[in-house]
Amino acid sequence: MHHKILILGACGQIGTELTIALREQHGVDNVVASDIRATDDAVMNAGPFEILDATDLHALEDVIMHYEIETVYLMAAMLSGTAEKFPMKAWSLNMDTLFHVLNLAKDKKISKIFWPSSIAVFGPGTPKENTPQQCIMAPSSVYGMSKLAGEGWCQYYHLKYGVDVRSLRYPGLISWKTQPGGGTTDYAVDIFHKAIKDGAYESFLSPETTLPMMYMEDAIRATLSIMESESSTLKKGMAYNVSAMSFNPQELAHAIRKQRPEFQISYAPDFRQSIADSWPDSVSDIEAQKDWQWKPQFYLEDMVKDMLLHLNR
Repeated sequence: MHHKILILGACGQIGTELTIALREQHGVDNVVASDIRATDDAVMNAGPFEILDATDLHALEDVIMHYEIETVYLMAAMLSGTAEKFPMKAWSLNMDTLFHVLNLAKDKKISKIFWPSSIAVFGPGTPKENTPQQCIMAPSSVYGMSKLAGEGWCQYYHLKYGVDVRSLRYPGLISWKTQPGGGTTDYAVDIFHKAIKDGAYESFLSPETTLPMMYMEDAIRATLSIMESESSTLKKGMAYNVSAMSFNPQELAHAIRKQRPEFQISYAPDFRQSIADSWPDSVSDIEAQKDWQWKPQFYLEDMVKDMLLHLNR
């Protein structure tokens, strides 16, 4: 018998694809998608869907009780670019929702949680190259501060109450299925849409801003993989670094030009530049490789070909 799963933020960039993958794996009726508003037809109409404000504990608990949910994927969040414009709202959304699911797990109303962290936990004082799992963090963005605090709370609830909470520090994620969601690495999604539509793109990051990135298919695979791993193999309540590729806008534009020689890029860095400058160029995911055999399948050239192929249809 399959256990029941609830996805909070199912219409977002990661949530959309995670919902599809989990329904394929566990059966449509065993995966309940939810979001604060109905925005994605593929998610809404393909199985159980609830309009749910994840900051409303009573409404959240009602849905969990009604569907007899065992596992919660908390994908509802305000991302880095948007969070800088609405800091208090971002802190409230990103932290209150986490406390709700941690407390529900503490009270044995759910048995397992996935909560995404991010490379945003790293800060200007972090080693830039091959950033290790444990190092100085001190993030300088609202989003990064909320993620670092969240990591601490996940570890606390795991050690003090035995809560089974699992987490990945996602790098920038690239997908053809959903539009950008307000993050600093979103240029790497938007650039493909503009390449096809206009043949040109103005980047909000400078040409040599190198950041860790991952194709969404790999991100979903990593998420499913850590959730399926035996808890005995995982480090206690740790948010794992996961890595696939690192590149900058200039390198991405060059890779796109191999497929579309007419493509042009220009640069107009905005407030997101300082966020990107505080993040690593690359991260070490040796712990994920050792503990649950993580290995990406997509690198820059494959990702560019696949993105253009799908968006061109």
